[in-house]
Amino acid sequence: MKSLHHLIMLSLLSTLSLSAEAGGSAAAGETIASEKCQACHGADGNADNSQYPRLAGQHASYIERALLDYQSGDRKNPIMSGFAAGLSKQDIKDVAAWFAAQNGLTSPVEPNTVKR
Repeated sequence: MKSLHHLIMLSLLSTLSLSAEAGGSAAAGETIASEKCQACHGADGNADNSQYPRLAGQHASYIERALLDYQSGDRKNPIMSGFAAGLSKQDIKDVAAWFAAQNGLTSPVEPNTVKR
């Protein structure tokens, strides 16, 4: 019975480590983004120049897909393809987690002026 308990615990721990590995680390992503992304996309993903997309607050899955597509050539941009080529799959998850965790721009909403 004791060995069954140990087996179950090991199984649970390995599942937890796999799920942690499957996601990205925003802290690691911040380091990568500050080295490779910040010049165009801004320190937090809110680019000042409209020529570059704002990445802050974007879904992590979207950023991951875009970077993987730049790597494979399915998405074409010589600058981004060059940057993406140097990223590992974990780097991509980390960068995506960093930008997804940032506050994006919000559009002001007019108060409801309809009379009831």
